[in-house]
Amino acid sequence: MAAEGSSPPPVLPALAGVRVLEIGELVSAPYAGRLLAGLGADVIKIEPPEGDRARARGPFVNGTDPEASGLFLALNTNKRSVVVDQASAPARIAALAAEADIVITNLPAAHRRGLGLDLDRLRSAHPALVTCSVTPFGETGPYAEYQAEELTVAHAGGWAYQCPGASPEIEEPPLKVFGHQTDFHAGTAAAMACIASVTAARATGFGDHIDMCAMAHTAGMLEAAFIAASYMGENPSRLGSRLLNPWGIYECADGLMFLVTVEQDQWERLVAFMGHPEWTTTGLFDTVELRLENEDLLTFYLGEWLAEQRVDDLWRAGQQERICFAPVLTMADLARQDHLRAREFFVGVDHPAAGPVTHLGAPYRASPSPWVPPTPAPALDPNGTASFAARTQPPLPAASTPEDANTPSGRQSRPLEGIRVLDLSWVWAGPYGAMHLAHLGAEVIKVESAERPGLGRRLPLHPPDVEPTLNTSAYFNQWEQGKQSCLLDLSHPQAVEVVKQLAAQSDVVIENFATGVMDRLGLSYAELRAVKPDLIVASISGYGDTGPLASFMGYGPTTGPLTGLSSLTGYHDGPPRELGVSIGDPAAGITAAFAVCAALAGRDIHGQGCHIDVALWEATASFAVEGWMAHAMTGDQPARMGNRDPLMAPHNCYRTAEDPSPPPAPATDTDTDTDTDTDTDTDTDTDTDDPGQWISIACTDDAAWVALARLIDDGLATDPRFVTATDRKANEDELDRIVGAWTARHDRWSLTRQLQAAGVAAFPSMSPMDLLADPHLDVRGVLERQHHAEVGRRVHTGMSWRMADGANGVTGPAPLIGEHTEHVLSTVLGLDGDAIAQLVADGVCR
Repeated sequence: MAAEGSSPPPVLPALAGVRVLEIGELVSAPYAGRLLAGLGADVIKIEPPEGDRARARGPFVNGTDPEASGLFLALNTNKRSVVVDQASAPARIAALAAEADIVITNLPAAHRRGLGLDLDRLRSAHPALVTCSVTPFGETGPYAEYQAEELTVAHAGGWAYQCPGASPEIEEPPLKVFGHQTDFHAGTAAAMACIASVTAARATGFGDHIDMCAMAHTAGMLEAAFIAASYMGENPSRLGSRLLNPWGIYECADGLMFLVTVEQDQWERLVAFMGHPEWTTTGLFDTVELRLENEDLLTFYLGEWLAEQRVDDLWRAGQQERICFAPVLTMADLARQDHLRAREFFVGVDHPAAGPVTHLGAPYRASPSPWVPPTPAPALDPNGTASFAARTQPPLPAASTPEDANTPSGRQSRPLEGIRVLDLSWVWAGPYGAMHLAHLGAEVIKVESAERPGLGRRLPLHPPDVEPTLNTSAYFNQWEQGKQSCLLDLSHPQAVEVVKQLAAQSDVVIENFATGVMDRLGLSYAELRAVKPDLIVASISGYGDTGPLASFMGYGPTTGPLTGLSSLTGYHDGPPRELGVSIGDPAAGITAAFAVCAALAGRDIHGQGCHIDVALWEATASFAVEGWMAHAMTGDQPARMGNRDPLMAPHNCYRTAEDPSPPPAPATDTDTDTDTDTDTDTDTDTDTDDPGQWISIACTDDAAWVALARLIDDGLATDPRFVTATDRKANEDELDRIVGAWTARHDRWSLTRQLQAAGVAAFPSMSPMDLLADPHLDVRGVLERQHHAEVGRRVHTGMSWRMADGANGVTGPAPLIGEHTEHVLSTVLGLDGDAIAQLVADGVCR
């Protein structure tokens, strides 16, 4: 015990003593490695003599110094680097892996084989080792050997097909969001699974292999698009109108403003805020349905009013009235945000080659903080050596020997088995994070209210052939898989006490109420910690729990504008665009799940719980690294360029001929009396235009270009306009015209097969219906068909990774409302039937 007046002993970082070998390039594996290093892991990075590809991406202050590439600097803080050539790689990798706890890579399987990197052999030799591959299509399945870049995955996973949201531009292609967004999301999920698995390995002596598929992870974060296909037979795209209005980016007197009204009372507050202009009294905009029917007129009138307002004044005054305004910020605007500075989101790093550079900080706050101060990214030193430090943690169990490697005893089928999570969240961000904890094996108990059911249960996304109830919404059934439902009326004081009792028997509480709601309920972190001192509480909100704007409303759609990603995303010479998905929700959700796994690992070291504070704004901004580093290093930000790339060409999305035959029927199992024919039209998708069929093509180097050129025209490969990457970028408009004319004569799947056989990264831009029938996702178990008592076997997206030894697949369908109330109260709290009946009689639960 510390002496009176003395400081408490320092808390070790969550991953102190964990040793990570990173063998990868660009974004996904390096970002996962950066997250692990930031939590105290010892990360050694393997690089080839020419260095990680990120060293050539920039941005650069002067020239193209590989020691001062902004993307590399941002992704590789707190690491050390070892340069190996192909001849020395096998021995060097084997020696370092023998001392590691985690090996993470994003190199294609063929590249790994060339380096002698055999993950199965490493695990056989070191049974406690956790290995993780983060690849575009995963290690197994029909597309496993396909070439891919970020462009490929964005279109293959269906995100680009939804972007930009509610677009009127039918001739424009589906659009990739700026930067390496799918890589950042998959990398975070990989880091989450690695922490959970290495924590389990330390307890059992057995590691596992995590096979992360970026396409699957992207397909699993499409908001309501995939489930609209599965439940309703709709095929949402980037075209059409929003069901909720107003929703969009509007011009103000001095900039752009995003506005969304989700609930009717928010519209009414907006009308009052505008001073009840005459056009709002006509009755044309009184309901959600009328605002959709008269969307064009609403946009005109609202645009007239907004054009006279100033962005910052409108943002702050509107938010005071609980109206969800958010400015469309540039990177320079982002840098000026006092709220982010107050939350220490910006951190300085002084690099030997690049000098002092302001980096984006940790994606979440925590108290006590698990983060270590960032050190500069390592130099590319061919003569450098690195080895892991001596272990400071207790040795693994003695039973962990090669002879025991195939013995199931001691293995956990899922790494978080035995962990209980109390889920107080709703809508998407919190449920998405808690669902991933359920995928990892945690017991997740969702607290719900029959008096005020969550928005996810109320959204009108029901199968047309099923009587709508609170159990039939596709939205809830997608994001609440694998959980239990316990009904408690939190307006009742006794229900709050029941929640505290459940928290006392739990390891984690996760919530995403507006800032201050938990305090008003009597469920603050201090109060929860009083009932269980080592409890981990994860809070998700728009702006975070602290800072001058903590009280502001922040829905997922606001984060694209707030983070600068909207200002970076758009067609060439076009305006900033929405991102097609309310990206703040999955960004914050997967960040929260990662943070919980890190806190559980830290608790094993120091025995303490913590409060995790995840802001949608910061979690999403953490993925805007490329745009931020351009501003931080040069004072500028990249121009909007559609699907193009700063270095590669051709690199775009091209229209194709129609497929020669219709796509396969949706993979829906009808093992019950529930009719699962989903051809009936509904009003949940107002897209009436044909979005066409498209293919993404990315030539990563001269060899890929030559292969593509020879497929188009034998003489094109030697055309002097296109010989080098510099030539192709200089003549990119003409190049795109030639490639587009060729793709327009062929269907997308025959093109994909031809191009992939020639070594060119190519893939169709996938619609929700395409994903629903995709054989690769099906073979990998991503398309889940758990039986649900009221909707039958509808298809949902499941786990984006596969475990080599542990269990895979979701643990169960989403629960019926209150389905597990009696079970939870009896098994977790030990209440008998009479006590539960009294709680029901008192209105505490049902």
